[in-house]
Amino acid sequence: MRRWLLLRGDISEPEEVAFYLAYAPAGTSAQELARTAGKRWKIEETFEQAKGETGLDEYEVRKWDGWYRHVTLSMVAHAYLSVLRSVAETEQGAAKKGISDPISVPS
Repeated sequence: MRRWLLLRGDISEPEEVAFYLAYAPAGTSAQELARTAGKRWKIEETFEQAKGETGLDEYEVRKWDGWYRHVTLSMVAHAYLSVLRSVAETEQGAAKKGISDPISVPS
């Protein structure tokens, strides 16, 4: 295992540079490090959506069990809403193309 320093520049603002400290196997390629660091943004977007849509950040608990239940139910609700959103977008795209075959919505 090795420690890595990954620097990422912004194309639109070249003076801004983001730094990532990584801990990965010694044989890890630069492409794999960059790909893994890029996934971080999707994960952060997902958490932000869950905070706004399902109240992920609105827990006031004092014990582990309560916190764990709240976070689990919030993330399950977010996953369900994501599937519904995806199905709705697919149906909308199909309707624009004139395809009338309905897609089943999860219940």
